[in-house]
Amino acid sequence: MEPQQRVQQHMQHNIATLRETLATQADVLCAAANRMATALVQGGKIMICGNGGSAAFAQYMSALFINRFDRERPGLPALALSADAVCLSIIATDQQYKTGYAQQIRALAQPPDILFVMAAGKSSANLREAMTAAYDRDIAVVLLSSDDSSNLAEMLQDEDLEIRVPARITYRSQEVHLVLIHCLCDLIDIDIFGEEL
Repeated sequence: MEPQQRVQQHMQHNIATLRETLATQADVLCAAANRMATALVQGGKIMICGNGGSAAFAQYMSALFINRFDRERPGLPALALSADAVCLSIIATDQQYKTGYAQQIRALAQPPDILFVMAAGKSSANLREAMTAAYDRDIAVVLLSSDDSSNLAEMLQDEDLEIRVPARITYRSQEVHLVLIHCLCDLIDIDIFGEEL
């Protein structure tokens, strides 16, 4: 296959996944944004976690809340649980790597906070532990998932929300996750601060 054909194939697969996500997940995306905005207005914060590329997205998303997304507005409280390498390494040394996020949640979370979990591929024990810790602290969960993260979806409780990207390839899910993160940030800004004139 020629390089140009390969590029076209990647782009077409991305477009197809975005279209399918739009057709099946728009309502739940809006509901998640509303739930997160309500938590922020009530004095809560968004605690964000993921692994690999999703950990990088967690830090990026947190920065969009704290600084700004697309317009000037007051900062919104958010915390990327992957950002504190020293904390994670101490927890991993004293306990286990799988408790790195859970320990932070148990120490820092309180209602009406929300745990935002990103799982673009097969989920790991640390994300399951994070969700368990959230439930121990009476924190709702919003799960940004893929077709490969069903073992996390099985843990969700009635009031939780799952935004699922219909893809099994991790990088494809991550491509769409980035678009969905931007949509969430935009919707949350509108929900809290209103439409820009």
